[in-house]
Formats: sequence, C-alpha cells, structure tokens
Amino acid sequence: MAFIRTRTIHGKERYYLEQSVRLPEGTVKKLSVYLKDYDPAKKYLSLERYQKALQKRADKLKVDASIQQYSKNYIFTEELFRELESTKIGYKRIIQKLTANQLSDVLDRFTINFTYESNAIEGNSLTLKDVTFLIKEGEIVEGKNMRDVYEIINTRKAFDWIMQHRPQINEHDIIKLHGILVKDTGVSTGYKKLPNFLLGRKVKTTPPARVEKEMRELIDWYNKSINVHPLQLAALFHGRFEKIHPFEDGNGRVGRLLINIILLSYGYPPLIIRKTQRVRYFHALDAFDQRHPDNLYLFLIEKHRKTYELFFKIYVKYLK
Repeated sequence: MAFIRTRTIHGKERYYLEQSVRLPEGTVKKLSVYLKDYDPAKKYLSLERYQKALQKRADKLKVDASIQQYSKNYIFTEELFRELESTKIGYKRIIQKLTANQLSDVLDRFTINFTYESNAIEGNSLTLKDVTFLIKEGEIVEGKNMRDVYEIINTRKAFDWIMQHRPQINEHDIIKLHGILVKDTGVSTGYKKLPNFLLGRKVKTTPPARVEKEMRELIDWYNKSINVHPLQLAALFHGRFEKIHPFEDGNGRVGRLLINIILLSYGYPPLIIRKTQRVRYFHALDAFDQRHPDNLYLFLIEKHRKTYELFFKIYVKYLK
C-alpha cells in the first residue's frame, strides 16, 4: 500500500509517494516517486498519475525478479516469462477489483464453461445450455443420460472444492478430487485395480501394480521442480499423469483440473481446453508420450493466453 512520506532536503520539505514491494524470493524493496506538485494544504489533489508510475515500477520489479527463478529454453523464453508474469499481475488485479457478487459471477461463468468443455472432450452429451441450466437452476434436464448429468454436477462440486480448499499436489488430494468427480457414476474410487487402455493412442498406461509407486515418484518430482515455470510444470505433470492413467475412469477430467490447481497455486489464472481443440490436444499428448513435450507446451501456452484474454479480460471490459 502506498503512502506519503515527508523528507527535509536542504531545509525544504519534499513529499514522496512510497510503496514496499515483496519480491518472489521474499525480500522487500522500497520504491518512491517524488511528488513534484504536491501541496498538503490541497486535500483533493489527485495522486493518480503518481500512483500509476509507482505501480508500473513495482510491476516491472516483480516481473524482473520472477523470471530469474526459472530455467529458460527455446519455448519458455524470457519474453514468454514476461508475458506470463504480466498476466499473473493482471489476473490478480482483476480479481481484486471485482465486488463479491462480480467475483462469484465470473467464477460461476468460468466453472460452467470449464465443466462443459472438459466433459465434452470425453464425450458427455449435455450441451452448454444444458450445463448452464443444470448448474444455475440445479434442475436435471429431462431425458438426459444420468451418468452425463452426474459428471456435470460432480465437476462443478470439484471446482468449488478447489476454490474453497486450495488442494495440494499430493496423493490424498488427488484421490479426493477423483472421488468427487466420479460420485454416483458407477466408477470405482482410488487407484485402478484393472488395466485400462487409451483408444486411438499407442502408449500403454501404467499397470495397476505400479500405479502407486509411479504416482509417488511423479508427486516427488513435482515438489522438487523449483526452477521450472508453473505453466511448464503443469504441462509436464499433466503429460506424465495422463500416461500413468492411475484411475479406472475420469483421468482426463482429473488431469485438466490438476493443471488449474497448479496454476492457481502459483497465482496464475486457470485455463480452459475447448472440445473443438480435442484432436490437437490428444495429438499433443501422443507426442508427449513419445518424449516430445513441445506440442503440449505450445498447446497449453495458447490455451492459457486465450482463456485470460477472451474470458477474464473480456469480463472486466463488459463491466465498464
């Protein structure tokens, strides 16, 4: 929070707008801007341009400090890091400026869109109109497949749980998330007991006897990957998780929620993968299975960018 400080220089009082900025590594740096035209006798003198100048410097300082944390490559470049950090700052600012009702509304809209798209990727028959009616009105759409209905209800409950409890990337929370998603659908909870197969893909999923070991190795790797940018980390985790395919069913829906759990835990906006991008998405996962992660990186970078630009920024634009 910015405040005005008085300094006496060569016997003359001068006024500065100052702000303390906490950097990603935990250090605090003070910034100040000289209030050239400030007169304390003028109670209603606008400080807006000074506040903007100070905020711009603070944002740049945060971005500069953040990008030094992460390993760079030809995809995750400094330029991309700057874009992603600016998105993070912009998203935080959007959330902070919304009223309680507006925040509830935007999260409702996001959840409806995410729920529809994520389930449609897996073949759920409900339309966006059906999903909106089901979530908003709480009424079951007549004549629809009940498993499809429960998948929608459960995805909404799962997203609410994520926003309320901020789950971690650990076995307990991942299994809990799966349990919420498959409730009343006839799918067994916990790690799979029988082998499963991916239609149209060449990769073999992890045998049931090795799932627990490989999931613990994946989670351990995740917790040690401190120099990997969160979006790259989410892509790598997602690719490896989907290859393990630890549950009887619901692995794709769990995996896409885990992407957003990772992003939200680092302060980045969540993303939506549209059903119209299903083929590209599966091709990116196929390439990942063959040890070529670049397609998945580029795909999720694009989805993250578009979700922020075409969902969160547009929402705020229409409020004006």
